[in-house]
Amino acid sequence: MLARAQRRPASLQIAIYIFSALWLIMAAFPFVWTVWGSFKVELDFFSISDWTFALTGERTTAEYGRPFTGTGYNGAWVKEEFWRNVVNTFIVCFFVVCTSLTIGTLGGYALSRSGYRYTFFLLITALIFRAMPPVTLVAGYMLPFFEWNLWGILPTTIIVLVAINQPFTLWMLHSFFQNIPKELDESAKVDGCTQFQAFRHVIIPVMWPGVITTGLFSFLLAYNDFAVTAMLLSEENRTMVPQIAAFLGTTYTEGNVMFAVSAVVSATVPLFILVMFFQRQIVSGLVAGAVKG
Repeated sequence: MLARAQRRPASLQIAIYIFSALWLIMAAFPFVWTVWGSFKVELDFFSISDWTFALTGERTTAEYGRPFTGTGYNGAWVKEEFWRNVVNTFIVCFFVVCTSLTIGTLGGYALSRSGYRYTFFLLITALIFRAMPPVTLVAGYMLPFFEWNLWGILPTTIIVLVAINQPFTLWMLHSFFQNIPKELDESAKVDGCTQFQAFRHVIIPVMWPGVITTGLFSFLLAYNDFAVTAMLLSEENRTMVPQIAAFLGTTYTEGNVMFAVSAVVSATVPLFILVMFFQRQIVSGLVAGAVKG
């Protein structure tokens, strides 16, 4: 009787399936459409006279003899050397994540175990700086960077991104550490560990999903940043997002839209793979609670 009572009505199940299918189509359509269009010419994908050209590829066929072409990818990666921007992006992301996690892990652990009253005010101050628009913070770095001839290079951009990202990392890791009972630290000390040994050998393995989750969010913030990287990096040191904007051109310069479309697909695919690979750790980190014995 209980099993029958818990069964959903057939109409409700059908409605759930229909809603889920519609939601999936709406969520996936922009990316699928962009991937499809990246193998067309601009006159097909952005056709004003007939939108079905984006499906049939008539002008692509007329120009290249087939409905699909990799000209956009060849132009972006070979002609415009988009691979350099990819390398710059991953260099920036690697050092931003490593630095942010190192400082955030040590700082979050110290603040979560601190009994001083100023801990709360430090966290609130960090939150205020995180709430400020990044452009307002970047403006303060511009003058010394120009005076010291440090503008346009990757290290200074990494420093600024770490400074902007650190409050978020500190808050997130602090909340994870607070969910770990302090009795674990005390037990480790009783067994002869120092404070740092207890942190390294006992606490970190327990909250590893939280570290991965925080590191992934830190990576995404650096990976998708436009305002900071566009203002602080020179043309030869651009990361992917500013370079995609450059492909679109400006009022004074002509761009190539298909280079931008192909670059967008190239920049999105690694994120999709990364999230799919770390999905379990992300879920475990986000729902991390008290430690179970």
